[in-house]
Amino acid sequence: MNFERIRDLRENAGFTLKGLAKILNLSKSTCSRWEHGEAFIPMEHLIEICNLYQVTLDYALAITNTRKKILEPRVLDKKELGKNLKTIRKKHHLTQAQLAKLWQTSQSTISSYEKGNTTILTAFLYDICTRYKVSADWFISSHE
Repeated sequence: MNFERIRDLRENAGFTLKGLAKILNLSKSTCSRWEHGEAFIPMEHLIEICNLYQVTLDYALAITNTRKKILEPRVLDKKELGKNLKTIRKKHHLTQAQLAKLWQTSQSTISSYEKGNTTILTAFLYDICTRYKVSADWFISSHE
């Protein structure tokens, strides 16, 4: 994942780390760790950042280099995300156990993602999008 993209978006919008942290109600060090690749941005915050900068998830995650401005705020729909994860998993003939092994997690975690009980980790979303050439924006809402 290209963490520089997140920093570039912030700088191009004229925000300091402190300013972004204040908007997101987080610590400056948390935002700094995201920009330096020391931690993945949780999905909820990634969507907030995309809404703030009016960019797609695909652009923010550097899945695409095409910067498409979004006017309507994105909303995380865990049920939709889970349904779409299951669709992609089945399309590529993977069992929950196989996907869990790929991501080094448990089958129950994959099941929880697919049921919409838990939000998928950004690292896993990025992996499945790049591995199977799927839009991250489509994942959170199939309106894309």
